Amino acid sequence: MPASSAVKSKTESYSPAWEQNKSCYHADQQVKLMNLQAEVDFLLQELQNLKTQRLAENTEIER
Repeated sequence: MPASSAVKSKTESYSPAWEQNKSCYHADQQVKLMNLQAEVDFLLQELQNLKTQRLAENTEIER
């Protein structure tokens, strides 16, 4: 193995402590974002269900 390959593979696997914390922090933030996105999707679906229900109730009243 050439010396440059050994140096390259050694530096690629090295990750400073601050960078490791950053990636953990980033993963934590992604989990929070995904949870918030799921909650928004759920609430939007609930809103759509309520609109549909009210529309159906108003249609019955008009008959």
